[in-house]
Amino acid sequence: MLATAEFTVPQLLKMSQDELDELFASSPAGDIPDGDCEGTVIVAPGTVITPIKAKLMHLFGWQGKVFDKKKGRLVNKILPAGRHAIAAEVYKDKSWYDGKECIAIDYSKTSLVAKWIRDEIRQIGPGMYLGVVFMGKKKTIDFVLVFPE
Repeated sequence: MLATAEFTVPQLLKMSQDELDELFASSPAGDIPDGDCEGTVIVAPGTVITPIKAKLMHLFGWQGKVFDKKKGRLVNKILPAGRHAIAAEVYKDKSWYDGKECIAIDYSKTSLVAKWIRDEIRQIGPGMYLGVVFMGKKKTIDFVLVFPE
């Protein structure tokens, strides 16, 4: 799978875990993003429940992130109101997944509730990033971020 191809969120929701892992591994880190983006959680990749869970999580849990590139920080948009909460540091680092460059989203110094979480993102298209979530050092779920063009 080519990382230079353009993807849509519905296409990503249909991919298997192996396809998502391959896409993440073959994609460049890209530039650290700036601004507000929409987020979609990818749970149980490639199954019929994937789009349902993504929609429910978006409605009631997590809607995306707001990056401040100059400060190297972000906040998440959570709850039905999209409240800005749960801050993180953002910087380029070696991926815990494969050792290659990624953009790390590190909650260890900025959040009591999420201090054991680290996200990693890589750019898969213009304004689009694929991410993985680690709890401790264990890879858990995937997500996608889409920035307005």
